[in-house]
Amino acid sequence: MIIAKVEDPKKLQNNSQHNILAKIIPFKAVRPTRDKVSLVASRSHQTYTQVEREARLDYNPFSFLHIVNPGYKYEREIKGKESYKLVKNRYSEFKENNIFIQDNIPSYYIYKIVDRDKNVYNGIIAAASVDDYEKDIIKKHESTIEYRENIFKDYLNIVGFNAEPVLLTYPDNKIINQIITETQQIRPEFEFTTTYRDTHYLWKLEDLQNINKIKSAFKSISTIYIADGHHRLASSSLLAKDLKSQNKTHTGNESYNFFMSYLIPESDLRIYEFNRMIKDLNGLSKEEFLIQLDTIYRIENRGTNLYKPTKKHHFSMYLDGEFYSLYLRKSNYKFENSLDQLDTQILYKTILEPLLGISNLRNNKRIEYSHGKNSLINIKSAIDNNEFVVGFGLVPISINEMKSIADEGLTMPPKSTSIEPKLRSGVTIYEY
Repeated sequence: MIIAKVEDPKKLQNNSQHNILAKIIPFKAVRPTRDKVSLVASRSHQTYTQVEREARLDYNPFSFLHIVNPGYKYEREIKGKESYKLVKNRYSEFKENNIFIQDNIPSYYIYKIVDRDKNVYNGIIAAASVDDYEKDIIKKHESTIEYRENIFKDYLNIVGFNAEPVLLTYPDNKIINQIITETQQIRPEFEFTTTYRDTHYLWKLEDLQNINKIKSAFKSISTIYIADGHHRLASSSLLAKDLKSQNKTHTGNESYNFFMSYLIPESDLRIYEFNRMIKDLNGLSKEEFLIQLDTIYRIENRGTNLYKPTKKHHFSMYLDGEFYSLYLRKSNYKFENSLDQLDTQILYKTILEPLLGISNLRNNKRIEYSHGKNSLINIKSAIDNNEFVVGFGLVPISINEMKSIADEGLTMPPKSTSIEPKLRSGVTIYEY
């Protein structure tokens, strides 16, 4: 029997016992002017291919990519702290040229996205408390890597701004939803459509009465969950600790005590699966691999037709030109906590680690991940082209599973969720 254990799980914290409440406040965002926002806004620079990135740098002088790729100006790649200083310079130039202007009044920013599939996301861009993260009011479900935290902490410290909000989610709240709906009845400050055919809208909310209502509504919420941006938030927390220790007159109200966030209700969050592709069978033949799988799974050959799992603890597998369905034999697998129930953990503990020899999911070059509507088709194509040997399809993790993992102080395996929405960089900027 396989028993999945987790070492040193964090004890549950009951926030209500300590009367700890979420602190979500308005801030003075730095924003592009209305006429340039569609030109400034960009995806995260890592998501562009080199060709895409160079095309945007060549033909769009207003793209935020010019700020985060400062070496373009000198036709060379610049890395590390030298690059961070140049990022700060490019950002200052955008402000000097009035491409970016800072708002005069602290505001909440109502933000709406309608994606190409007509999914609608409504939320609020605001400043959330780093202290709430440290006190576990804002909970995580994903582990972070220390060196990445420190790299981004140094980046934030040198450039002095953050242009990509952390995605947070909260239980649906009637008061917040009503204010969002009422605010959206007027003309938005921004409205632009991306080349991905997603349309973005932003309204500036600076009415003091509604601001206080939103503040109070968030104070009634005992727990908020990180949906996306764990490393950004961990880095903001490290920076706050450093700056606090250096500030003899620290009050707790300084900008470094907060981070920019996009808060959306749980009903708007979309979670998609990350499927897995493996480059070899760890020295096993196809027959040997299937025989070992039979111990823990009931296996059915589905032939050449695309097969996608529809239930928890069921997986699809593509191997040697054929799809298989894998049904977990629950009598041979023991559930001890929420992590054990997670399909990505089950796949790891039953197949990836014991059979295929993949223990480090973050750094092993034999495994890659695929997500999106066409993920299984892409996996089939990659395996048919001999880039990989076997692929596994999963069902998406639910919001309740994600919350349970966070509530129990556990963390998911890497690449367990692909979460929407994705915001554009450079639409709102938070200065430290």
